[in-house]
Amino acid sequence: MKTVYTTSAKALAGRNGQVATDDGLLSVSLSYPKALGGTGEATNPEQLFAAGYSACFSNAVLHIARLQKLALKEAPTTAQVQLLAKEDGGFALAVDLEVELAMENEAAIALVKAAHLVCPYSNAVSGNVAVGLKVNGISLN
Repeated sequence: MKTVYTTSAKALAGRNGQVATDDGLLSVSLSYPKALGGTGEATNPEQLFAAGYSACFSNAVLHIARLQKLALKEAPTTAQVQLLAKEDGGFALAVDLEVELAMENEAAIALVKAAHLVCPYSNAVSGNVAVGLKVNGISLN
């Protein structure tokens, strides 16, 4: 595979610290969410993952639409990320993606399924993270 982009981020103190990208465009404080006993006064890794996945998946939908010469200007996508406690003491993630498209449901379903095959986040978590897909209120799995 050919690398088309590389970036990095550095976290200083885990979930109660600071994380920043190498170019300085993103620099945020982190804290445990209230649900995990934290202050909830700053963002957390699951929120950052949800933001990244929703943006990436929305773009994957738009990418496939462009390839299919569909006049789609936006693909609102919500990523709900769940942090799961495993029985062995470890943790896992699950994600539900919900896309709203201003088009016929059959075409919207085909578009979202195709986007799921090309989205880098979807490919990265494939086989390791449960991902639920929904488009226009219709569950695809």
